[in-house]
Amino acid sequence: KQQGQALLASLIMGPDFQKTFNLNKGSIPARTDVALDDFDDCAKQSNADMTADAENGSLLPSYAHGMALRGAPAGAITDVVTAHFNSDMSSDDAVAQLADAVANAM
Repeated sequence: KQQGQALLASLIMGPDFQKTFNLNKGSIPARTDVALDDFDDCAKQSNADMTADAENGSLLPSYAHGMALRGAPAGAITDVVTAHFNSDMSSDDAVAQLADAVANAM
């Protein structure tokens, strides 16, 4: 089982797969050594921005991908934001609910 997992991980993280996958997905490779010659200008700019931010220490973790916040606090934020955008809830009510939800999730 572990050999199969290691093989899968090495294939997925390989430069050929990273290029093909990300060209089809419309994103940039996780690897920094994949040539971006075939990528569009948006991907190239995204890569340049991410590289610059990583080099100057301003790269922030992704909330959407669970790197900035996980578990109950993240769920609480998502629930309130979703309710706010999908209803006539006022921004003031959303802020109050957000503060309560995060406090209760900690």
